[in-house]
Amino acid sequence: MVRSRSADSDLGSALVGRGDVVGELNRFARQARSGRACSAVVTGPTGSGKSALLHAFLMGDGCRHATVLQGTCEEGASSESFAGIRALLGPIAPGAPLDGATRYALPALTPGAPAGEPPHAPAVQHTFHGLHRFAVDMLSRRPLVLALDDIHHCDEISLRWLDFLLRRSDDLPLLVVLTRQTEAAALTRRVPAHHALTDLAAQRRTTTLRLRPLTEADVAEIARGFFPAPAAPVFVTRARAATGGNPRLLDRLLRELRAEGAGSGVGSADRIAETGGRVLARWARELLDRRPPWVEQVARAVAVLGERGTDHVGALAAVPADVVEDALTVLREAGLLAPGGRHLADDAVRAAVLTPLDAQVLSGLRTRAALLLSDAGRPAEEVAHHLLQLPSAPEPWMAGVLLEAAACAEQRGAPETAARYLYRVLEADPDSVEVRVRLARTLAETDPPEAIGLLREALGPSVDVRTRARIAAQFGTTGLAAREISVALGILEDVLDALDAELGPDPQPADRELRTHVESVLLIVGSHGRSTFAATRKRAAAMTLPEGDTPAQCQKLAAMAVLTALDGQPPEPAVKRALRASSCPQLPLKSLSLINSALVLSLADRTEDALRALDRVLCHGRENSAVWTYALALSTRAVLRHGLGALPDALADARTAVDISGAERWAESMVLPRLALAGILVDRGEAASAERLLTSTEPTWREQSVWTYHRYLMAHGRARHALGDAEGALGLFRECGRSLEEAEVRHAAYLPWWVEAACVLAELGRAEEAQEPAAHGTRLARQWGTPRVLGLAALARGVATPGADGVELLGEAVRELSASPARVEHARAELVLGKVLLANGDRPAAREHLRAAAGLAQRCGALALGQDARAALVAAGGRMRKMTASPLDLLTSMERKVASLAAGGAGNRAIAQSLYVTVRTVEMHLTSVYRKLGIAERAQLAEVLRHSGVRGARAPRSAPRPGGQG
Repeated sequence: MVRSRSADSDLGSALVGRGDVVGELNRFARQARSGRACSAVVTGPTGSGKSALLHAFLMGDGCRHATVLQGTCEEGASSESFAGIRALLGPIAPGAPLDGATRYALPALTPGAPAGEPPHAPAVQHTFHGLHRFAVDMLSRRPLVLALDDIHHCDEISLRWLDFLLRRSDDLPLLVVLTRQTEAAALTRRVPAHHALTDLAAQRRTTTLRLRPLTEADVAEIARGFFPAPAAPVFVTRARAATGGNPRLLDRLLRELRAEGAGSGVGSADRIAETGGRVLARWARELLDRRPPWVEQVARAVAVLGERGTDHVGALAAVPADVVEDALTVLREAGLLAPGGRHLADDAVRAAVLTPLDAQVLSGLRTRAALLLSDAGRPAEEVAHHLLQLPSAPEPWMAGVLLEAAACAEQRGAPETAARYLYRVLEADPDSVEVRVRLARTLAETDPPEAIGLLREALGPSVDVRTRARIAAQFGTTGLAAREISVALGILEDVLDALDAELGPDPQPADRELRTHVESVLLIVGSHGRSTFAATRKRAAAMTLPEGDTPAQCQKLAAMAVLTALDGQPPEPAVKRALRASSCPQLPLKSLSLINSALVLSLADRTEDALRALDRVLCHGRENSAVWTYALALSTRAVLRHGLGALPDALADARTAVDISGAERWAESMVLPRLALAGILVDRGEAASAERLLTSTEPTWREQSVWTYHRYLMAHGRARHALGDAEGALGLFRECGRSLEEAEVRHAAYLPWWVEAACVLAELGRAEEAQEPAAHGTRLARQWGTPRVLGLAALARGVATPGADGVELLGEAVRELSASPARVEHARAELVLGKVLLANGDRPAAREHLRAAAGLAQRCGALALGQDARAALVAAGGRMRKMTASPLDLLTSMERKVASLAAGGAGNRAIAQSLYVTVRTVEMHLTSVYRKLGIAERAQLAEVLRHSGVRGARAPRSAPRPGGQG
């Protein structure tokens, strides 16, 4: 059907930014009035304002002295011969005299002519001549403007006649103005009128005028008609991006925002994405409902396949490749495809395309897409993405794809994605022990309680003993994160008994390795519980020491090393086992073997070896998203660095570990990061913050483990002492010692509560009472024999011994600790000795040791100790710059180097070359520096360093000057 119409009422703003097109049409009108026939085709996407522009032109001065005939072709008009002609001439034909040659025009002008086969060629030619005479008669009286809207819906014969008319009207005052959707080129290619339309547009008398998208200035002008205040620049930018500069879409977006009560300010800009998504989705549905079926078929295929599957759209939509391209053109011109891409603009459009499909049809489409991609050899994860959107995965090939996708996800360090694939496989095969165990292993780092539940279900009575042993070992390591220590030990013990009964006295190598693996896990788990540590050590003492040639043997060696070290024996056997375990290239890094080895090595002052072991764990954690292991290793490294006196590095590690663990489901059960951070905060002079952190930890979790409960008591005791509660601190230190003795943990350097207790008692004037903890610690220190513990023992005896003998012991403590890596403890010994010398009246010697204490503490970042040392130095008559909690103290040594070079003008690449690191490492350090210093950009760095008394290093020769890269 064809009808006349005016511009849509909601497009009153469409003329903004269209003055150049209207001006061109007026120029053509003047040209036609001068006797030179011409035509113009105005093209633009749906909603770009073609109809409104045409209406404005026809009502303007350019057509004031002309006869204007206007019509519109609607969908379906292409099937009715002469439909476009009747739209133009039909309204005046009944009153016009049709005689002579014009009578041949009658078939074209008769309203309601039936649709069907086109008339024969001779009849058409007669009609064309009659219509031509009809038009010439009108042109003889005044200029004629023929305006036909939406010619992409027009029938072929009407278009042929317009071409016929133009070719025979060179010297007549005729202007033909046509409008056409840009995307219609692809649509009309599928109908007979396509060639007629192409011929008409190619005429020398025809000019094509393309409507461009609205500019930001246009959007701002249109927005003024909707809101009282001028639109904010960000509002304008986002509104144009959301609508692609399409006037109709913009009109709808602004109307909806106004109806929601939004304005055009910065705050309302955030609502554009959501509201624009809804508007675009409705727009998509309207367009698809008016397009041929093959456009929607392609749109559905694009929606299902997504961005990565665009090469297979034709196969899924079951249409030829050229049809796919035409459909994509239609979708692109309508703004439904992402700019420059072949996928849908956003999720709202995707939903609008797929919502009309019922669940069964959509599932069938997704299944076909997955099979299509699988057959084409696409990556398993790409195929699995489609399988996850199905209600189930019943077909055997689907399980294979999902399992392969899970392996790929695990390999790239995406355990949660792998778990989603495995859950779908488990739904299809709920009795599969293998899938259940694999899923539990995937969840071990991200959701330990869920993993434990899966492993419990897998430990059914029908499972053979070897499989049961592997599951039990996995249950044990996962049980540490889930705090299921006692349950895990019971399962492991039962499995070991069953293995012994099954394997006999001389098992095969594979069975022997399996048994060793179960034994190693039992030792690891048992060494964590306060109530099980002693029994586990006795069990380990009765075991045969492994060679360390296999992963299971190395894991067992590491566990035995810890148990040996904490028995108070000389360090050599434990260190030898730890080094052997940590050097194994096949070591399963997800285990606690490296962390156990690092603990032993740090107690033996083998700090470089300990840090290397922890770095291996951290590298594995980063690459595999092993979050629980990563947080644990990072906390352990924070404790180690704290003991070394590298407080900025330790603080960075501890805070990162707290942040990481705090975002996980198991946050409450991971206590060590908060304990490590609290201990560091005490030395930073933030005891109140440390105590708040400690009291917020869940008692159930901190008290179960031998590693967390005693560290909690030590950190809390030191915090209480720093806050002035000496008696409270003493009680906590003594409770730590009592509990360690009860658990049979006997090591001088592991949480030396006895030093803290002796120092507090000495401060309280109870030096004689301090001799007991000092003697206890000295006995343990002489067994272990490293400079650190010997120095601490001398410190404890020194504060408990009055007079010259005490001074001599404190001097011994300074000498021993200066030879150890324990810089904070060295500073502490210098401080205690300096205070004693000052009390004895030896001010020069006191100043020497107090100045040394203050300098050491400053370099370590131990602000509380440093301020104490400075105050004592001033009291002794010395001078020293006042110590402050400078933010620079928070920077690690590498961060200081990077910051200094950057402040001096070096670019990131030059810094990386001078420090022999990667550019990515430099970027990471600079990000950390900005966060710690509270700045946002490189330009602020030099100012902060200058105020802190630090000069930027001169840029390396190869470095660009400020304003260059970086």
